[in-house]
Amino acid sequence: MSNSIAILGPGAVGGALATRLSLAGYHVICIGPPETIGLVALAGIVLESREGTLSARPEVRERLATPVRLLVVSVKAPALDEALERVEPDVVASGVALSLLNGLEHMGAMHGRFGDRAAAGSVSHYQAYRPGRVQIVEASAAPLVTMASDTLQRSDVEMAADLLRSAKMEVRVGQSEKRVLWHKAARISALAAATSATGRTVGDLRRDPVWRDRLRHAITEACAVAEADGVALRVGAQLAIIDEISDETTTSAARDVADGRRSELDAIVGAVLRAAERLDVSTPTLRELATLAGLP
Repeated sequence: MSNSIAILGPGAVGGALATRLSLAGYHVICIGPPETIGLVALAGIVLESREGTLSARPEVRERLATPVRLLVVSVKAPALDEALERVEPDVVASGVALSLLNGLEHMGAMHGRFGDRAAAGSVSHYQAYRPGRVQIVEASAAPLVTMASDTLQRSDVEMAADLLRSAKMEVRVGQSEKRVLWHKAARISALAAATSATGRTVGDLRRDPVWRDRLRHAITEACAVAEADGVALRVGAQLAIIDEISDETTTSAARDVADGRRSELDAIVGAVLRAAERLDVSTPTLRELATLAGLP
């Protein structure tokens, strides 16, 4: 099997992973549109982390047709369908296609493209952003990645997890794709809506009694939807994770909204609201926050 790892979407998260995996000794290939990979080809990737300044020059391609051990899909939800067309389905015939997208509904597209080689993943306790065209800043420690697959053998999932662990990331293997996705969606749906609606950081919202209460109600509602969908979550555990987030943290959805870019609000918040409607669960607070954030 090829010892290559491919990153589809070398943005802030994908670029950080590409850098860490390159420095771990893997042959890393970044796939993206011409403008994106042209910048990486010209200047490489510079990652400002708590470990210091890290840099890498991964290989770049507009399309991928050669086998890889691991394909990490780290584009944002609005770009997923177009991005998947850049990768031939059989490149992971003996590997793993790991999605790191936020939301609940994208695994249909992943399995549609890669069949039983797809796995769901999420990135938690992590914030990275691009202040420039090739520079990435990690505003937190290295990411925590949780992953699971309903179709792969456990040994294949553990193989993919070990690749990421060797790049100094904490990786946990979860029970199911649905649980992995809901565990993050329950809190990020409330946070993405609230930060997008207000333009305020997590710390600001957390200290404001009114907004803290709104977040608690919204997360309680999202957990109720998850439970109706077969995933039991503890509201207190979700709030505890939010309490551990650094004060200055915001969400990528809020940054995109503020900058006038396409955001993941529909994929994150809209997906939870659609699940609530399908499962007949009331979500008045989350729906109010979605409206404030600009979702129809």
